[in-house]
Amino acid sequence: MTKADWSIQEIARLAGTTSRTLRHYDDIGLLPPSRIAANGYRHYDGEALVRLQRILLLRELGLGLPQIADVLRADAAPTGAAALETHLALLRAEQNRLARQIASVESTITALRGGENLMAENMFDGFDHTQYKEEVEERWGRQAYADSDRWWRGMTDAERADWQQRVSDLGRDWVATAESGADPASPEAQELARRHVEWLTGIPGTPAAAPGGDVKAYVTGLGEMYVADPRFGANYATSDGGTRGAEFVRDALRIYADGNL
Repeated sequence: MTKADWSIQEIARLAGTTSRTLRHYDDIGLLPPSRIAANGYRHYDGEALVRLQRILLLRELGLGLPQIADVLRADAAPTGAAALETHLALLRAEQNRLARQIASVESTITALRGGENLMAENMFDGFDHTQYKEEVEERWGRQAYADSDRWWRGMTDAERADWQQRVSDLGRDWVATAESGADPASPEAQELARRHVEWLTGIPGTPAAAPGGDVKAYVTGLGEMYVADPRFGANYATSDGGTRGAEFVRDALRIYADGNL
C-alpha cells in the first residue's frame, strides 16, 4: 500500500502554523520533508508528522529551536509512540505546575477578599521565573538576566510577597482606570505611568535600571509589547476582552515617556 503523505499546505492548516514556518524548519534541518513533488512542493509522511508534533510540544514548553534540535538529535528513538513518552511526561509535569499555580493564586484571592494575612510561602508555588531566561538573554543580554536573577533570589519570602502585591495593585489600577473611560493623558493615567516607570527602574538587569540606559525607548517598547504579546497583555485585560486595556497602558506610557524621560 502506498504510504500516505500530506502537502505542506495541508500540514500547515492542520497544525495551526504556516507554510513559511515549515519551510524554515526545513531550512535549519529541523523538519525535512519526506519528499518533494515534481511541482516543487514539500510533502510529509506519518513519521514527519510525529516529528512535527514533538517540535510543537517542545515549543509549547518554552524551548527555542536550537534546544529542540538538540533534544531531537539526542533522542535514540526519534519516531513512533516511544518518542512521545518523554513529551507526555513533560506535559503532565507542566499540567501539575499549572495546577499548583492556579491553587496558589486562588489561595491569594481568597485571602485578599477575606482580609486575611497573606502567606508568602504559599504564594509562589508553581512559579519559576527562570522560564524566561532565554528570552531575557536574547532581548537584553546575559548580564541582564544574571542581575535580575541575583536580585530575585536575594529577596526574602516577605519581600517577594510585597513585590508581587505591588505588581498586582498596579495591574488592577491600570485596568480600573482604563475601564473608567479615562484619557491616557489624564492625571490619573499619568500617575499610573509614573508608578509603572518607577517599578521598572527598580528591577535590576533591565535597561530602565542600568546607568545610562535608554529608559524612554525601553518603556515605550514595553508598551508596544504589552499590546503585541498576549502573555503580557493579559495583565491589563479589561472586562470586554481584547487589547483595549493594554492599548491604554501603551498610550499612557508613551505620553509619560515623551514628557518626562
